[in-house]
Amino acid sequence: MHSLNGEIKVPGDKSISHRAVMIGSLAKGTTTIKGFLNGADCLSTIDCMRKLGVSIACSKDDPHTVSIKGNGLFSLKAPTETLYTGNSGTTTRIISGLLSAQPFGSTVDGDSSIRKRPMKRIIEPLSLMGANIMSLFDNGCAPLVISPSHLQGISYSSPVSSAQVKSSIIMASLYAKGKTVITEPVKSRDHTELMLLAFGADIVSDKNTVTVTPGKELYAKDIEVPGDISSAAFFLVAGAITKNSEILIKNVNINPTRAGILTVLSDMGASLSIENERLLSGEKTADLLIKSSSLHGTTISGDIIPTLIDELPVIAVMASYAKGQTVIKDAAELRVKESDRIVSISENLRAMGCDVIETSDGMVINGGTPLHSARISTKKDHRIAMAFHIATLPLDEMNILDDRDCVNISYPGFFDDISSLY
Repeated sequence: MHSLNGEIKVPGDKSISHRAVMIGSLAKGTTTIKGFLNGADCLSTIDCMRKLGVSIACSKDDPHTVSIKGNGLFSLKAPTETLYTGNSGTTTRIISGLLSAQPFGSTVDGDSSIRKRPMKRIIEPLSLMGANIMSLFDNGCAPLVISPSHLQGISYSSPVSSAQVKSSIIMASLYAKGKTVITEPVKSRDHTELMLLAFGADIVSDKNTVTVTPGKELYAKDIEVPGDISSAAFFLVAGAITKNSEILIKNVNINPTRAGILTVLSDMGASLSIENERLLSGEKTADLLIKSSSLHGTTISGDIIPTLIDELPVIAVMASYAKGQTVIKDAAELRVKESDRIVSISENLRAMGCDVIETSDGMVINGGTPLHSARISTKKDHRIAMAFHIATLPLDEMNILDDRDCVNISYPGFFDDISSLY
């Protein structure tokens, strides 16, 4: 058993890092990104944009500083090879929207996980705009083959609240003829809209609807990326469930479309303080102080789900330590992440001795019973690996992860940062 005490600064926000590279590549001038997340997923985005002819340099002195020399919206070059996105669903979906509007053909492919993740959700709206995009194996998944086409603006009501889907359509709409209007059931994370607005795009957000009017050139801006709340979530839960702990997490993005975990922590009785609130490159940012807490169960459902979808694995771990029942529902999106996270979470919690019932769109966790360490099947899913490392910090023996390296997708220094708090 460890107590956790000290101050931590988590890596830069993954979602913002992806978007800063893509949007900076389309802007005229030099964009400098500070606080860039140099995890495998974001490096896949850099690799793809370089293959499209963009000059991108990573600082030798600071791997979290990236410089992009952009030549404008219409400056991308035809790639000479497949654009390989690795394990990154964000790269795959958003870049496909961008490529759909180019005067050259391209192929987008990823690893075995990406080849299983649903791409119909972007193929359908992009095709409605006139894009010529097809699934090579006709199964609605990558590889995606994209041919030149002329796009028209559309009004689109998305059946899912997904920032990746919305951002894919937005990127295509920058090149379309006429306005594009996108409406979601619930507003998803809005980093693309905020950043494009800062770079000069004609983009208007009104609740869960975004309107893009094409024709405006983008101009370079320097971006400072705040810490990723999805990475901070592991330390928030670790501090809450581990006795005699107090952790200050500095410089965390608390954009309201991402900060659902803060509401859940409050609802479950966590001792959490939000300090030093400020804006950083247009994003709401703060320091978060978490202390050991007496937690109780809650229900997590409805509109809050899109604001914490990536945090649900570690929230489920927290629920296993809380007294009473926690119900997670309306989260079927978990089934199409890097793994089927409903299955991954449920199986691994059961292995630790937790009473958990899997449902079609979530799970029911009966917490508060004694847990024990176990061998964890990560399914090569970075968030499962990190969540179940956190899960045994309050215990005498640690879980054995069948794959520790998968955390490099989003948080290369995760294990070192946890150890620094012992």
